[in-house]
Amino acid sequence: MTTSLRYLLLLQRDVSKAAKFYNEGLGLPIRVISERWAELQAGSTTLALKAADGEAYCTTGYSPILTFTVHDLQDTLTRCLSLGGHMDGAVQFVPQGRVAALRAPDGHMVSLVEESGSGGSSS
Repeated sequence: MTTSLRYLLLLQRDVSKAAKFYNEGLGLPIRVISERWAELQAGSTTLALKAADGEAYCTTGYSPILTFTVHDLQDTLTRCLSLGGHMDGAVQFVPQGRVAALRAPDGHMVSLVEESGSGGSSS
């Protein structure tokens, strides 16, 4: 029997706001949504969002870090920031392309990677 990742679960203060961020900001399709639970399709993995039952459960640091490959870094950043995301440092230029770190509205770390030659806008 092969083990597979069923879903990645993030605890949230506001499931609706978080689902909107990941859907409209990153383009992840919403599969299921209610007041306390949402599921978004992230490639072959499901990103699950669950309402936290207490503030202590929402304490976030630098883990986990959700990393997404994007076609146009600037366009994706603009959408995510308009939906409540916050930059966590400057855009980094690495040999593979450009990388940006931001926090989602509930504080989870998100890394956006635009690979060289992906066709995104250049700075």
